[in-house]
Amino acid sequence: MGFVTPTNESVLEFEGLHLYHSGVSNCSMRVCMTLEEKRLEWTSHHLNILRKEHITPEYFGINPNGLVPTLVHDGKVIIESDDIIDYLDDRFPDPPLKPTDDGDRNDMYFWLRRATAIHLKAVKPYIYHIRVGKRMAHSQEDDEKYRSLQKNPDLLEFHRKSTNEGFSDEEIGRARTTLNDCFSEMDAMLEEHDWLAGGRFSLADIAWVPLQFTLHRLANYEFGSLGNVDDWSRRLSARNSYRDGIIKWWPPGFGSA
Repeated sequence: MGFVTPTNESVLEFEGLHLYHSGVSNCSMRVCMTLEEKRLEWTSHHLNILRKEHITPEYFGINPNGLVPTLVHDGKVIIESDDIIDYLDDRFPDPPLKPTDDGDRNDMYFWLRRATAIHLKAVKPYIYHIRVGKRMAHSQEDDEKYRSLQKNPDLLEFHRKSTNEGFSDEEIGRARTTLNDCFSEMDAMLEEHDWLAGGRFSLADIAWVPLQFTLHRLANYEFGSLGNVDDWSRRLSARNSYRDGIIKWWPPGFGSA
Protein backbone atom coordinates (compact mmCIF):
# COMPACT_ATOMS: atom_id res chain seq x y z
CA MET A 1 0.00 0.00 0.00
CA GLY A 2 1.35 3.42 -1.00
CA PHE A 3 1.44 5.22 2.35
CA VAL A 4 4.07 7.96 2.62
CA THR A 5 5.22 10.24 5.41
CA PRO A 6 4.83 13.83 4.20
CA THR A 7 7.40 16.51 4.89
CA ASN A 8 4.63 19.08 4.37
CA GLU A 9 3.09 18.49 7.77
CA SER A 10 0.07 20.72 7.13
CA VAL A 11 -1.81 17.73 5.69
CA LEU A 12 -1.42 15.78 8.92
CA GLU A 13 -4.16 17.97 10.34
CA PHE A 14 -6.67 17.12 7.59
CA GLU A 15 -9.86 15.41 8.69
CA GLY A 16 -11.91 13.27 6.35
CA LEU A 17 -11.07 12.56 2.72
CA HIS A 18 -8.99 15.05 0.74
CA LEU A 19 -7.91 14.42 -2.84
CA TYR A 20 -5.21 16.20 -4.82
CA HIS A 21 -6.12 15.56 -8.44
CA SER A 22 -6.25 16.95 -11.96
CA GLY A 23 -9.04 16.83 -14.52
CA VAL A 24 -6.73 15.62 -17.31
CA SER A 25 -5.07 12.87 -15.26
CA ASN A 26 -6.42 9.39 -15.97
CA CYS A 27 -4.99 8.22 -12.64
CA SER A 28 -6.96 10.95 -10.86
CA MET A 29 -10.10 9.88 -12.71
CA ARG A 30 -9.88 6.41 -11.16
CA VAL A 31 -9.94 7.80 -7.66
CA CYS A 32 -12.71 10.32 -8.40
CA MET A 33 -14.85 7.54 -9.87
CA THR A 34 -14.27 5.32 -6.85
CA LEU A 35 -15.20 8.10 -4.45
CA GLU A 36 -18.37 8.75 -6.43
CA GLU A 37 -19.28 5.05 -6.61
CA LYS A 38 -18.98 4.95 -2.81
CA ARG A 39 -21.00 8.20 -2.49
CA LEU A 40 -18.36 9.54 -0.13
CA GLU A 41 -17.93 13.14 0.90
CA TRP A 42 -14.52 14.43 -0.09
CA THR A 43 -12.63 17.69 -0.40
CA SER A 44 -11.14 18.52 -3.79
CA HIS A 45 -7.67 20.06 -4.14
CA HIS A 46 -7.59 20.45 -7.91
CA LEU A 47 -4.24 21.09 -9.59
CA ASN A 48 -3.91 22.22 -13.19
CA ILE A 49 -0.97 20.08 -14.25
CA LEU A 50 -0.87 21.75 -17.68
CA ARG A 51 0.06 24.94 -15.82
CA LYS A 52 2.46 23.00 -13.58
CA GLU A 53 0.56 23.77 -10.40
CA HIS A 54 1.87 20.48 -8.99
CA ILE A 55 5.53 21.45 -9.37
CA THR A 56 6.00 23.21 -6.07
CA PRO A 57 7.96 22.42 -2.91
CA GLU A 58 4.65 22.37 -1.02
CA TYR A 59 3.15 19.63 -3.20
CA PHE A 60 6.35 17.58 -3.42
CA GLY A 61 6.27 17.70 0.37
CA ILE A 62 2.97 15.80 0.19
CA ASN A 63 3.71 13.47 -2.72
CA PRO A 64 7.47 12.89 -3.16
CA ASN A 65 6.96 12.05 -6.84
CA GLY A 66 5.04 15.25 -7.51
CA LEU A 67 2.29 13.27 -9.25
CA VAL A 68 -1.47 13.26 -8.95
CA PRO A 69 -3.50 11.81 -7.39
CA THR A 70 -2.72 11.93 -3.70
CA LEU A 71 -5.30 10.95 -1.12
CA VAL A 72 -5.14 12.27 2.43
CA HIS A 73 -7.48 10.45 4.80
CA ASP A 74 -7.52 11.73 8.36
CA GLY A 75 -3.90 12.80 8.03
CA LYS A 76 -2.70 9.59 6.36
CA VAL A 77 -1.17 10.17 2.92
CA ILE A 78 -1.57 7.58 0.15
CA ILE A 79 -0.08 7.83 -3.34
CA GLU A 80 -0.43 5.66 -6.48
CA SER A 81 -3.95 5.42 -7.86
CA ASP A 82 -4.18 1.61 -7.76
CA ASP A 83 -3.25 1.60 -4.07
CA ILE A 84 -5.68 4.44 -3.36
CA ILE A 85 -8.73 2.79 -4.91
CA ASP A 86 -7.85 -0.54 -3.29
CA TYR A 87 -7.59 1.24 0.06
CA LEU A 88 -10.92 3.03 -0.43
CA ASP A 89 -12.71 -0.23 -1.17
CA ASP A 90 -11.25 -1.85 1.94
CA ARG A 91 -11.94 1.13 4.16
CA PHE A 92 -15.42 1.85 2.77
CA PRO A 93 -16.73 -1.54 1.59
CA ASP A 94 -20.27 -0.49 0.66
CA PRO A 95 -20.93 -0.88 -2.20
CA PRO A 96 -18.16 -3.43 -2.79
CA LEU A 97 -15.97 -2.97 -5.86
CA LYS A 98 -14.06 -6.24 -5.62
CA PRO A 99 -15.52 -9.60 -6.71
CA THR A 100 -16.14 -12.18 -4.01
CA ASP A 101 -15.21 -15.09 -6.29
CA ASP A 102 -11.47 -15.84 -6.00
CA GLY A 103 -10.96 -16.26 -9.73
CA ASP A 104 -12.77 -13.04 -10.58
CA ARG A 105 -10.86 -11.20 -7.86
CA ASN A 106 -7.56 -12.44 -9.30
CA ASP A 107 -8.70 -11.19 -12.72
CA MET A 108 -9.55 -7.83 -11.19
CA TYR A 109 -6.08 -7.47 -9.68
CA PHE A 110 -4.48 -8.60 -12.94
CA TRP A 111 -6.18 -5.78 -14.87
CA LEU A 112 -5.66 -3.27 -12.07
CA ARG A 113 -1.91 -3.92 -11.87
CA ARG A 114 -1.59 -4.08 -15.64
CA ALA A 115 -3.06 -0.60 -16.03
CA THR A 116 -0.39 0.66 -13.64
CA ALA A 117 2.40 -1.30 -15.33
CA ILE A 118 1.83 0.20 -18.78
CA HIS A 119 1.22 3.76 -17.62
CA LEU A 120 4.75 5.17 -17.72
CA LYS A 121 6.08 2.99 -20.53
CA ALA A 122 3.14 3.22 -22.96
CA VAL A 123 0.20 5.44 -22.00
CA LYS A 124 2.06 8.61 -21.00
CA PRO A 125 4.62 8.54 -23.84
CA TYR A 126 1.91 7.99 -26.42
CA ILE A 127 -0.37 10.77 -25.12
CA TYR A 128 2.48 13.22 -24.57
CA HIS A 129 3.91 12.52 -28.01
CA ILE A 130 0.58 13.01 -29.78
CA ARG A 131 -0.99 15.82 -27.78
CA VAL A 132 -0.19 16.87 -24.23
CA GLY A 133 3.47 17.75 -24.63
CA LYS A 134 2.54 20.22 -27.35
CA ARG A 135 0.28 22.08 -24.93
CA MET A 136 2.89 22.54 -22.22
CA ALA A 137 5.46 25.30 -22.52
CA HIS A 138 8.79 24.45 -20.91
CA SER A 139 11.43 27.00 -20.05
CA GLN A 140 14.88 26.40 -18.67
CA GLU A 141 13.59 27.75 -15.36
CA ASP A 142 10.75 25.18 -15.42
CA ASP A 143 13.19 22.36 -16.09
CA GLU A 144 15.56 23.43 -13.34
CA LYS A 145 12.72 23.74 -10.85
CA TYR A 146 11.42 20.27 -11.69
CA ARG A 147 14.85 18.66 -11.52
CA SER A 148 15.52 20.28 -8.16
CA LEU A 149 12.37 18.70 -6.72
CA GLN A 150 12.14 15.35 -8.48
CA LYS A 151 14.25 12.48 -7.13
CA ASN A 152 12.64 9.55 -8.97
CA PRO A 153 15.02 8.53 -11.80
CA ASP A 154 12.27 7.05 -13.99
CA LEU A 155 10.23 10.24 -13.78
CA LEU A 156 13.30 12.37 -14.44
CA GLU A 157 13.98 10.32 -17.57
CA PHE A 158 10.38 10.70 -18.74
CA HIS A 159 10.55 14.45 -18.12
CA ARG A 160 13.75 14.73 -20.13
CA LYS A 161 12.22 13.00 -23.12
CA SER A 162 8.79 14.60 -22.93
CA THR A 163 10.10 18.15 -22.60
CA ASN A 164 13.39 18.23 -24.47
CA GLU A 165 14.60 15.26 -26.46
CA GLY A 166 11.25 13.79 -27.49
CA PHE A 167 10.36 10.13 -27.91
CA SER A 168 11.84 8.13 -30.77
CA ASP A 169 9.70 6.51 -33.44
CA GLU A 170 10.77 3.16 -32.01
CA GLU A 171 9.57 4.09 -28.51
CA ILE A 172 6.21 5.33 -29.78
CA GLY A 173 5.89 2.20 -31.89
CA ARG A 174 6.44 0.02 -28.84
CA ALA A 175 3.93 2.06 -26.87
CA ARG A 176 1.35 1.67 -29.62
CA THR A 177 1.97 -2.08 -29.79
CA THR A 178 1.54 -2.41 -26.02
CA LEU A 179 -1.75 -0.50 -26.14
CA ASN A 180 -3.02 -2.49 -29.12
CA ASP A 181 -2.18 -5.77 -27.41
CA CYS A 182 -3.88 -4.78 -24.15
CA PHE A 183 -7.07 -3.52 -25.73
CA SER A 184 -7.28 -6.44 -28.16
CA GLU A 185 -7.01 -8.85 -25.22
CA MET A 186 -9.63 -6.84 -23.39
CA ASP A 187 -11.94 -6.97 -26.39
CA ALA A 188 -11.67 -10.76 -26.49
CA MET A 189 -12.42 -11.05 -22.76
CA LEU A 190 -15.44 -8.76 -23.08
CA GLU A 191 -16.89 -11.16 -25.63
CA GLU A 192 -17.78 -13.40 -22.70
CA HIS A 193 -18.55 -10.85 -19.96
CA ASP A 194 -19.90 -7.33 -19.62
CA TRP A 195 -17.10 -6.37 -17.23
CA LEU A 196 -13.38 -7.06 -16.96
CA ALA A 197 -13.57 -9.24 -13.87
CA GLY A 198 -16.51 -11.56 -14.49
CA GLY A 199 -20.11 -10.47 -14.28
CA ARG A 200 -19.78 -7.44 -12.01
CA PHE A 201 -18.47 -3.91 -12.36
CA SER A 202 -15.27 -3.60 -10.32
CA LEU A 203 -12.07 -1.69 -9.70
CA ALA A 204 -10.71 -3.24 -12.89
CA ASP A 205 -13.22 -1.29 -14.98
CA ILE A 206 -12.50 1.86 -12.98
CA ALA A 207 -8.78 1.41 -13.67
CA TRP A 208 -9.17 1.07 -17.43
CA VAL A 209 -11.98 3.36 -18.57
CA PRO A 210 -9.91 6.53 -17.86
CA LEU A 211 -7.20 5.12 -20.14
CA GLN A 212 -9.76 4.54 -22.87
CA PHE A 213 -11.19 8.03 -22.36
CA THR A 214 -7.89 9.95 -22.39
CA LEU A 215 -6.38 7.94 -25.25
CA HIS A 216 -9.42 8.73 -27.38
CA ARG A 217 -9.73 12.38 -26.34
CA LEU A 218 -6.08 13.34 -26.36
CA ALA A 219 -4.39 10.95 -28.80
CA ASN A 220 -7.22 10.13 -31.23
CA TYR A 221 -6.77 6.46 -30.45
CA GLU A 222 -9.60 4.68 -32.24
CA PHE A 223 -11.57 1.84 -30.66
CA GLY A 224 -14.13 1.39 -33.44
CA SER A 225 -12.68 -1.94 -34.56
CA LEU A 226 -12.90 -3.21 -30.96
CA GLY A 227 -16.66 -3.53 -30.71
CA ASN A 228 -16.73 -5.10 -27.28
CA VAL A 229 -14.49 -2.40 -25.82
CA ASP A 230 -16.68 0.21 -27.46
CA ASP A 231 -19.83 -1.31 -25.92
CA TRP A 232 -18.09 -1.58 -22.53
CA SER A 233 -17.13 2.10 -22.60
CA ARG A 234 -20.73 3.07 -23.42
CA ARG A 235 -21.96 1.07 -20.43
CA LEU A 236 -19.49 2.88 -18.23
CA SER A 237 -20.34 6.31 -19.62
CA ALA A 238 -23.93 5.81 -18.41
CA ARG A 239 -22.81 5.60 -14.77
CA ASN A 240 -23.10 8.63 -12.50
CA SER A 241 -19.53 8.07 -11.35
CA TYR A 242 -18.30 8.51 -14.93
CA ARG A 243 -20.17 11.80 -15.22
CA ASP A 244 -19.06 13.11 -11.82
CA GLY A 245 -15.61 11.53 -11.71
CA ILE A 246 -14.45 12.18 -15.29
CA ILE A 247 -16.64 14.53 -17.29
CA LYS A 248 -17.19 17.02 -14.47
CA TRP A 249 -13.46 17.71 -14.14
CA TRP A 250 -12.48 17.55 -17.81
CA PRO A 251 -11.39 20.98 -19.15
CA PRO A 252 -14.01 22.33 -21.61
CA GLY A 253 -12.78 22.20 -25.18
CA PHE A 254 -9.69 20.16 -24.36
CA GLY A 255 -9.24 17.19 -26.66
CA SER A 256 -11.46 15.89 -29.39
CA ALA A 257 -15.13 15.19 -28.70
